[in-house]
Amino acid sequence: MNLHGTPLSPRARYLHDLMTGAARLAQRARLLEDLMAGVTTRAAQGLDASQLSAYELGALLPAVYRVDMENADAVLVRWEVEKEVRERQPLFTPEACAALFDAMTGRRADIRLGVGALLRCPAGAPLDRLADPARAVVERLLQEDRLSEPFSLLAAAGLAGLDAEVAERLTAGRGPLAVAEVELLLGWDAAQRALFAEFVEEISPGPLYRDVPPPLPDARERLSAFPGYVAFVRSTVEAAAARVAAIHAGELPYRAEKAFGVGEKGTIGRAVRIALLRDEPWLPGPLERLVRGVAVAPTKAKTLPSQGVLFEIARAAEDHPTPEAVSALRAAREVTRHAGVPKQLDRMLKRIEPALADRVEVAFRLPDGRVRQALGEHTAVISIEGEVELSWWHGDRKLKTVPAAVKREHPEEVKRLRELAKQARRQQATLVRALEAGYAHQVAPPYRQLEGHPVADRLIWDFEVSPGVWRSELGLTVPDVPVRLWHPARATPDEVRAWREIVQDKELRQPFKQAFREVYLLTPAEEATGTYSNRFAGHVVGYHKLYALFKQRGWQAGYLGPWDGGGDGEARRVLGGGGWWATFLHDYLWHEDGYATTGEVRFHRMAEDGWREARLAEVPPLVFSEAMRDVDLFVAVASIGADPEWLDRGVDGLRDYWQSYGFGDLSENARVRRDALARLLPRLAIADRCALTDRFLVVRGELRTYRIHLGSGNILMEPNDAYLCIVPRGSGNRVFLPFEEDGGMLSVIVSKAFLLAADTRITDPTIVRQIRP
Repeated sequence: MNLHGTPLSPRARYLHDLMTGAARLAQRARLLEDLMAGVTTRAAQGLDASQLSAYELGALLPAVYRVDMENADAVLVRWEVEKEVRERQPLFTPEACAALFDAMTGRRADIRLGVGALLRCPAGAPLDRLADPARAVVERLLQEDRLSEPFSLLAAAGLAGLDAEVAERLTAGRGPLAVAEVELLLGWDAAQRALFAEFVEEISPGPLYRDVPPPLPDARERLSAFPGYVAFVRSTVEAAAARVAAIHAGELPYRAEKAFGVGEKGTIGRAVRIALLRDEPWLPGPLERLVRGVAVAPTKAKTLPSQGVLFEIARAAEDHPTPEAVSALRAAREVTRHAGVPKQLDRMLKRIEPALADRVEVAFRLPDGRVRQALGEHTAVISIEGEVELSWWHGDRKLKTVPAAVKREHPEEVKRLRELAKQARRQQATLVRALEAGYAHQVAPPYRQLEGHPVADRLIWDFEVSPGVWRSELGLTVPDVPVRLWHPARATPDEVRAWREIVQDKELRQPFKQAFREVYLLTPAEEATGTYSNRFAGHVVGYHKLYALFKQRGWQAGYLGPWDGGGDGEARRVLGGGGWWATFLHDYLWHEDGYATTGEVRFHRMAEDGWREARLAEVPPLVFSEAMRDVDLFVAVASIGADPEWLDRGVDGLRDYWQSYGFGDLSENARVRRDALARLLPRLAIADRCALTDRFLVVRGELRTYRIHLGSGNILMEPNDAYLCIVPRGSGNRVFLPFEEDGGMLSVIVSKAFLLAADTRITDPTIVRQIRP
């Protein structure tokens, strides 16, 4: 069967017949046998639409609009097709596009679905055939005063020849910037207007469960290539900044929250988003003037010219952060007098700064944070070599604390410098995270921007010294050749061992695990499962700790709990410069509050009709390795088996898991920890009391011999393998570690080893009771 120019599979034909009432009982029974009966409930009923092609979805949508609501089978199919449309990108032939518009004239349709079809019709929408149905839909919407989708309505008006009528309704009572936006769109064709509507929907989504596909993933990128809109973006931001400046200069009257008219907040927010996306070089100046201007009244009042515009710009910066936007928002936070605004900006900045780390092409512009400032006879220095430090000097002598004279004479400067040091720490953390994120990018980020930066000097780099030949060096030392971050997955075992020796010998503390970085290769079991990995499934974890790790590592996940719909979780991280995402399934443990169990890891890639699940063998090796490394970290840190106190408060049903994880085989994360510890042990004062086995660090004390598990840090005492509970407190013994740790387990193990090697000197009564017979 061919429907609207689309050949239908047996399943698609059957679903169409059910919706239109054409399926007869005998035909239904025969088709059910052909459609994988018994696989799932929907499949057994023949209603599963997940295997339909994008064009089949587009061909069925006109029938969805004509379903008889008294026909139970038809309604079920309609729901199933609409569910797929909400999750995927349907495609339309010209015939299907025309049929959809015809069907929309007969019911209260979502106008965005119709104009969205213009963008999802690869062969080109039949504009002449759409004029009459579009006119009928637009006239009905105007008559019913349904203007909630103004830009979709404007796109339909372009098809219907009703620009003047729609523009009159959409501009009435709106501010001049919003009116200028509508006037700009009137010069565009219907498809360009539809693209703008997609962009608006993407950044300001409408009600949940609308029967429209997700916004096109590249809508704002395509829009940002329109020269006319880019020029409008600049004029809008500059005009908004100029208006606020005029208010502060007394040229325009000040009224709290009235600096901008109806619709202008959205217009400004959209313009700022595109400018931030394009990283426009002209943006920092007018953006800072605008943000500071809307954050504080020109009088001594505690009100603002426009709190709404301030927060709209902050939301735009969450989508496309730049160092300059962060700086402008921080400046606004300092000048505002409104009691609630700083708290809200702080919450938003906590989301913006980690997001900046994922935008590596601009994150490398972060200021390094180094400061040298004279205050009378003393000098304040913020240094970033190693850890960020604010120090005070008198001549060539470093002081232990802030000089009393500086405290007395420059209290505000001391406060400001302390805040600058905190900001430098945040900036360095963001930079480090951006560097790590660059591992999975398909195109090398602009690493050369970091030449001379102390963080780059502590990392290993690969240089393409001749075509296809890469040489590794410490620091960005080889000029004028392509460069990438060195990763052990691209090196030979001998080279990995050599670099680990160099890092250890130089006592070089790398900003993240590089020389000692874990590598995760595809296993035979994962090749067999094809599309999912169970490598980290079946663990019991503390859910609050797991959720915090998701946020820390840039994974997006809903919050779970004991309520309807709160049991099944999916954490997601975008990788590979936006071309891949990894998902980590996890479930709330209903019978034990505060715990979750871990599940599969899956990967999706961007395809023509949206995100599609990929086979693990298709995932780029570094994308796979970096995603699996994060999941290993989640389990290693959040597992109840890594909690030394859990046994005292745990429940019987989970004790077997705690025992198996706490003393079982080592994960890749723990195996790398063992390698680092093997290199570290000979340098320790307690080396003669320690030995490494496959899973344990064995420490010989005076009273007992102890085995510290290298994965969980849990301890068994010889000769009877009695469990010893020691809860880490403080930083423990300060020893050199070759990398900034994820989770800190290596420090915990070393600290426990120092403590137990001198067990006769332990005074903590909770430990003494356990180790003394």
